[in-house]
Amino acid sequence: MVGKRGDLIALASIPLIMTLGNSMLIPILPQIARELHVTSFQVSMLITVYAVVAILLIPIAGYLSDKFGRKAIIVPSLIIAGIGGCVSGVADWFADGLAVYWLILGGRFLQGIGAAGAFPIVLPLVGDLFESEEEVSHNLGVIETSNTFGKVLSPILGALLGAWIWYAPLLSIPALCLISVLLVLFLVHEPKKREQAKPLREFVSAVKEVLKQKGRWLYAIFSIGCISMFLLFGVLFYLSEQLETKHGLNGVIKGLVLAIPLAALCLASFITGKKIGKDKKLMKWSGVAGLILSTGALFGIGFFSNIYFVIACLIVCGSGIGIVLPSSDALITEGIDKEMRGTITSLYSSMRFIGVSAGPPVMSLLMKAGHMTMFFVIAGVSLVAVILLLTLVKPESGRGGAIKPKPKEPRKRPKVARPLHQG
Repeated sequence: MVGKRGDLIALASIPLIMTLGNSMLIPILPQIARELHVTSFQVSMLITVYAVVAILLIPIAGYLSDKFGRKAIIVPSLIIAGIGGCVSGVADWFADGLAVYWLILGGRFLQGIGAAGAFPIVLPLVGDLFESEEEVSHNLGVIETSNTFGKVLSPILGALLGAWIWYAPLLSIPALCLISVLLVLFLVHEPKKREQAKPLREFVSAVKEVLKQKGRWLYAIFSIGCISMFLLFGVLFYLSEQLETKHGLNGVIKGLVLAIPLAALCLASFITGKKIGKDKKLMKWSGVAGLILSTGALFGIGFFSNIYFVIACLIVCGSGIGIVLPSSDALITEGIDKEMRGTITSLYSSMRFIGVSAGPPVMSLLMKAGHMTMFFVIAGVSLVAVILLLTLVKPESGRGGAIKPKPKEPRKRPKVARPLHQG
C-alpha cells in the first residue's frame, strides 16, 4: 500500500475537484442571478444540467472504462470538465446580456460530460489497484472522505471567490482540473493485466445477468446511495435558505455555518473507511447505524425549528450519512467481479447524482407544506433506506465473502447428483 500512496493521492484529487467544481456554485447562485438578471429557476439550471448530463452518461463511461481502461477515460474526462469550466468562466468577457447565461449553461453541460467519466470511474479503479479487500475498503473510505471534504470546502471557497468576482469560482475549475490531470498522468499506474471487455451485445447480456443474480441487494444499495445524496443536498438547501432569509447570514459566514454538518460527514466517512476493513457484515451494520442516526435527527428537527437545535441535529445527520457512504461504496465494489465493476459502480454513481439533483427542488416544494411536514417526510424517506438495507442486503459471511443472492434449489433429476451452486 505504501508504494501506491501516490496513486491514492492522485485518485483522491478527482472527487475533491469534481465536488468543488459543482458545489462551489451553491452559495453564489443568488449573486449569479442578480448579475445576469435571470430568475431563480434559470440559475438553478446551472446545477441541474450538470447533474442530468452526468446521470445519462455515467453508465456509458463505465462501459468504456471496462473496455479501454480506467485511466484512458478519466484523463480525457478531466480535460473536458476543465474546458467546460473555462467556457463558463470567460463567458462574461465575450458576450453580453442573456448570451452570457447561455454560454455558462453550455460550459456546465461540458462539465457534466467530464464529471461522468471522472469520479465514478475512480471507485472501480481503487478496486483494481488494491488486492486486499481490507485495503480496498480503507481506500474507498479515503476517496469518499476526499469527496466529502470537497463538500466542506465548497461553501467557504465559493463564497470567498465570489466575494472577489462573481465568476471566479467558474474560472478556478480549469486550474483545478489541470492539477488533477497531471497527478493522474504521473502518479496513477493502472494494472497492465486487465480482462478483455466483452462486445457490446455480450456486455449488455452480462449486465442483465448480474442484475438478475444480484439485483436484490444491488437495487437496495443503488436506492440507499440516491437517498443519502437526496437527504444531504436537500437539508443543505434548506439550511442555506434559512440562514439567509431568517438569520441574515451571507457570504463567508454563511459558508462556514454550512460547512459544519459537512465537516461531521467528512470525519465520519474517514473513520468508517478505516474501521470497516473487509468485514462485510460490519459494512452493512455500519450503514444501518448511520441511517438510523440520520432518520432520528431528521425526525427531531421536525419538532423544533430553533436554528441551534437544527444545526446540532444536522451534525448528527451528516455524521450518519458519512457512515453510510463508504460502507455502501465498499459493499458494492467488493460484491462485483472486476470485469463488471466499472459498469455497476457507474450505475450506482448515476443513482447518487439523481439524489443530488432531486434534493433541492423537492425540498423547496416541501418547505411550502410547513416545517414539521417537511422533515417528517424526508425522515420517512430515510427510514425507507434503513428498511432496504436491513431486509435486502445480506452479506454471505463476515469477512471476505462476496454478497450473493439466495441460491435457487437445483432442479431434481433422477439418479443424477448435482452440486448446489450459488450465483
